[in-house]
Amino acid sequence: MGTEFKDQLVTDHAELYDTATARRYFAKFERITAHLARVAGEVEKEGRLTRTEARVLGRYLSALTASFLALSHKYLMTGLAESSPRLTFDRHESGFPVAQELMVMAVDAAQAGKHLQGMASETELKDRMVRQILRDLAAPTQLQFALSQRLYYEALALGGLFLTRNDPDLQWIEDVGDRRHFLIHWAVYDTQTNLPVVYLLDIEDSGKKPLPKDDRRWPMVSQGIMAQSVGGLKLLTIATGFDKDFESLHPKRLRRLTLGPMHSQDFTLQSGPISEVLKAANAPDGEDWALVWTVEDLVSEREEEIKDGWFSSANRQIWKLNALDGVDTGTTRTDQMVILPEKVFQAMVEVKAPGLAKIRKFVVGSDGRILPLM
Repeated sequence: MGTEFKDQLVTDHAELYDTATARRYFAKFERITAHLARVAGEVEKEGRLTRTEARVLGRYLSALTASFLALSHKYLMTGLAESSPRLTFDRHESGFPVAQELMVMAVDAAQAGKHLQGMASETELKDRMVRQILRDLAAPTQLQFALSQRLYYEALALGGLFLTRNDPDLQWIEDVGDRRHFLIHWAVYDTQTNLPVVYLLDIEDSGKKPLPKDDRRWPMVSQGIMAQSVGGLKLLTIATGFDKDFESLHPKRLRRLTLGPMHSQDFTLQSGPISEVLKAANAPDGEDWALVWTVEDLVSEREEEIKDGWFSSANRQIWKLNALDGVDTGTTRTDQMVILPEKVFQAMVEVKAPGLAKIRKFVVGSDGRILPLM
């Protein structure tokens, strides 16, 4: 594997130098993202997600799939064509591309139309390839590279991508007395962990105007929650700040879903129990992976009116908090799940690795079906 990707100055990051390796990498994520949607469906069946929440999460998973597809076109000719780009990924605690890859993709997406105007069509490029093969009896690598870049910009032009910032949107749920219940959702690609993160915030709105039609409050809400979308912040910190900043908005539940890390003997450096499991599994490339999915959940226990200044009062949430192994997590509940192929799960059972027994498991069968296990 040492000849297929080289370590960078930042030891946690590596570049994919070899075309076969790059294609295996993207093929692995194509399988994984397809399984994520099925797992979301299983979680919905269990009542852990509402239909609205599952649909919202599905949109982000589809966007993540679209981003990986676009990147797979961009790096299709890695190591073959002259000056072909190389993907940088986080091989230590993520397994995903580094955030800089998505930042560059966002810039490219903004100029996709301009790039496409200056490129030959797919039909023309393929015609040139055939003529070069017949004339020179050689692989038309530069034309193949040109086609891969056209496919990349076409994928960007379609939109629906998961970017480093996926700005807030909201969905009306129901009216609760004289308040309106909304689900606000947004997502980021965390620049510290190099992982996609989705946020779901249930609020009650007691304002005169509905929040989505309020051109004063909604921009402030959007800007405020995006500024707080940092993995190192506890949910309690984010929710408490929101509760104080917006008098007519009452947060009732905040969830953070972190998709990853992805572990693979082939691509990542892992430590602890999962390393032993993957080594024992010795699975073929398509089954050599395990993806962790963490759900942090913070729920309001009740709302109280408190003094807020000399002559005023305000409603504030009292949050239900539970410690995890004696550590204050700033959440009501934190769940870790792992999605893994059957062969890796069998190795996990045989190894009996400490720390993995209590993690919820979703096993991918040989037929692609998901088997949820406690």
